[in-house]
Amino acid sequence: MSLRIWFCLCVLIPTTFCAVAQVTETPPPSSIKTIIFKGGTNVSQLPILKLGEPFVLEFDALTGIEPDFYYVIEHFNYDWTPSSLVKSEYLGGFDNQRILDYTNSFNTYQIYSHYTLQIPNQQTRGLLVTGNYLISIWNDDNDLVFSRKFMVYEDLVNVGVAIKRSRDVKYIDRKQSVDIVIDNNNFNFINPLENVKILIIQNNNLTTAIANVKPQYTLGNQLVYKYISETSFWGGNEYRYFENKDVRAANMGVQFIDLKEIYNNYLFVNTSRADQLYTYNPDINGNFLITALDVENVSIEADYTMIHFALQYPELPAGKAIYVYGNFNNYALEPENQLHYNAERGLYECAFRLKQGFYNYIYVVTEADGTLNEGAVSGNFYQTENDYKVLVYYRDLGARYDRLIGVGEGSSVNISN
Repeated sequence: MSLRIWFCLCVLIPTTFCAVAQVTETPPPSSIKTIIFKGGTNVSQLPILKLGEPFVLEFDALTGIEPDFYYVIEHFNYDWTPSSLVKSEYLGGFDNQRILDYTNSFNTYQIYSHYTLQIPNQQTRGLLVTGNYLISIWNDDNDLVFSRKFMVYEDLVNVGVAIKRSRDVKYIDRKQSVDIVIDNNNFNFINPLENVKILIIQNNNLTTAIANVKPQYTLGNQLVYKYISETSFWGGNEYRYFENKDVRAANMGVQFIDLKEIYNNYLFVNTSRADQLYTYNPDINGNFLITALDVENVSIEADYTMIHFALQYPELPAGKAIYVYGNFNNYALEPENQLHYNAERGLYECAFRLKQGFYNYIYVVTEADGTLNEGAVSGNFYQTENDYKVLVYYRDLGARYDRLIGVGEGSSVNISN
């Protein structure tokens, strides 16, 4: 039995192991780059789609051999354990199909194939229910190449989101608190303390999302969340950025370039901002945009360059590590984006390939115990402009899966006390 078929059966016929295991995303190998979700008119690296809305998944394979890829879609509960639904209950048509739409790069130093998967398509007619989903991409050898989470919702409740300074005086200058009001005038909640669950996401980063927060109190037809610490995030700082839409010239954030087997872009050396005053600098909250000068189709004509990151920072003790990440790699902590200390230069450095475009990025530190410290290099400031999303899940009595019944959005651009 192939691994891909076993992975499908694991959801179709839950065993004790599958029923309790929480699914995690599989990061792609270094040969797979620029994974982009497009849903409706929006482009986001965390796709939250309305039920019935089509979406597109795109990615590049830098192998130069036009490999075949297949896709599998699974449905999951709020806590990312497999739901009890069988495939035909949440998916119209068939998955486990080969991705047929791909095009080779044109006039680029880095040879790659650009793949496009659109749902619905001739084989997969669409998604039938709301909730959490995982799309997995497999190769011809039945190896899992990568997987990404996405969510499908119904617009059944109104979700109000307001961003406040922390109510904890100790963190008032460094944290942001998310106040939430769920208005269920047109939806009847039964036992909301147990059956309603929310997920709060900052800047599309599931790694730092807050889950399992119960309503603080009920006010008429409203569920209210106004906690002191339970819904608070570190403010962080504005993202750093660079743009290399012209590979032959040093663009914004690029100090100099060098042509080897492909173009190499050396970014300006960054320094710690943790002990500096906050300075507003407009960003796109960790996102990225593929763009290139003098091309008609950036999907296949934008080139790949080797991006060299450098950070002036004291050498960390054993057990700690520094990474650079953002939406460009789905906030993953992988060997490729880990910086290593260069004693001769007194800098932390790393380099990897990225497609031409405008990129936000940030440096983070992992502590010896594995915990993530996003503010160690950049600092935490309550004034930082962050985007927030609040997802509302509901499971009715006797239901077999968690419905996603509402999504709210807010920004700290107008943060208040």
